[in-house]
Amino acid sequence: MGERYEEKDLPRGRVGGHAGRMKVLELVAPSQFVVSQKMKPEPKKDEVLIKVSCCGICGSDVHGMDNSSGRRIPPMVMGHEASGVIEQLGEEVSGWEVGARVSFDSMVYCGVCQHCERGETNLCDERQVMGVSCEEFKRDGAFAEWVVVPARILEQVPEGLSFEEAAFTEPLAVALHAVNLVKVKPGERALVVGAGLIGLLVVQALKRAGAGEVVAVDMDPKRLDLARELGASGAFTPGEDCGADFDVAMEVVGAAPTLEKAVKAVRKGGRVGLVGNVVAEVPLALQWVVTREISLIGSCAAAGECAEALEAIAGGEIQVKPLISAVAPLEEGGDYFKRSREGKEGLLKVLLRP
Repeated sequence: MGERYEEKDLPRGRVGGHAGRMKVLELVAPSQFVVSQKMKPEPKKDEVLIKVSCCGICGSDVHGMDNSSGRRIPPMVMGHEASGVIEQLGEEVSGWEVGARVSFDSMVYCGVCQHCERGETNLCDERQVMGVSCEEFKRDGAFAEWVVVPARILEQVPEGLSFEEAAFTEPLAVALHAVNLVKVKPGERALVVGAGLIGLLVVQALKRAGAGEVVAVDMDPKRLDLARELGASGAFTPGEDCGADFDVAMEVVGAAPTLEKAVKAVRKGGRVGLVGNVVAEVPLALQWVVTREISLIGSCAAAGECAEALEAIAGGEIQVKPLISAVAPLEEGGDYFKRSREGKEGLLKVLLRP
C-alpha cells in the first residue's frame, strides 16, 4: 500500500482575501500535468473562498485523466476531496465565518429542482461536480491553493479532526450513501466486491450499519489484509470461494466479472448495491436476477451524507488514517497520478498539499 501516513499539522492559511495569482496542478493534455499559475478566484454572492489545506486524488480522477470518460477535458484543475479554511465570504453568505475549518461535497446542486426538493441532490437537473469538465459544464476543483464553492455544500470540520481526515468527507459520504440505499438489517451477511478505497470504506460502513458478517473480495492481498484490519470477517481473492447466499452484495468496481460475482453471491430476494462504474455497459445475468427476485440498486455520489461522514470519522466509527498512502506537495501530483494509474504500489489515498 506504500508508506503508512504519520499525522502532521497543516497550516491553516491566512484570513482575508487578496487579489493575485495562485499555484494549481493543471491537467493540460490527456494524462499530462503541470504546476502552473492561474488567477486566484473570487467568490460569487453565494460562494466562499477556501484556502485549501489538502486534497485527495480520487479514483475517478485517475481513470478520467486520459479523457477517456469525457469528464476530465483539459485544460482543467481537478480535485473534489478537500478540506481547508474559509478566507472570504460572498456578500449573501450567512451562517459561516472567515477562519472556519471546512470540507465540502463534490456535488454542486441547485436546491430548487424537483430532485433537490425530494432530497435527491445527487440527481439535481443542474448539478455540477467539483473538478469535472464535460460538455454541459466546467468547474475547476481543489488541486490549487484556493477554491471557491457554494456555501450550501459546506460542512463544518469537528474540533480536533485533522484536515487530512476531513478530506475523506466526500468519499466516505459516497460509501455511506450506497450502504444507506441497500438498507442493511442487523445481523445480515454482506459481501463487498472490490477492496479499493471506496470498497474499504463500504466494509466499515456495513459494519457500522449493523451487518453481522462482512466479506471482502479483491485481487490485492495487501488490500485484503487491510480489509480484515478494518472489520471484514473474511477476505478472499476472486478465485477463492467466498461463500454464497449473502443478504447484500456491494459491487464497488464496475466491471462485468465483478458484477456477475456480486449478483450470483446473494440469496434469493437479496440486494445488490451498484457503486462502481468503470465501464459504461456490462452484460447482466437477467434470468438469474428475475427468477431469484434480486434487487439491483444503483448508487450515485452522495445526497446529504457529508455531515454523517464527518461525525463517523470524528467519533471513531470509521477509520480513514490507515487508508492514507502518502501526503505530498502539489508539485508531486503528476507523479502520483502516474503511479496510481500504473497500480504497482497499491496506493489507496494520496493527499496533495498546495
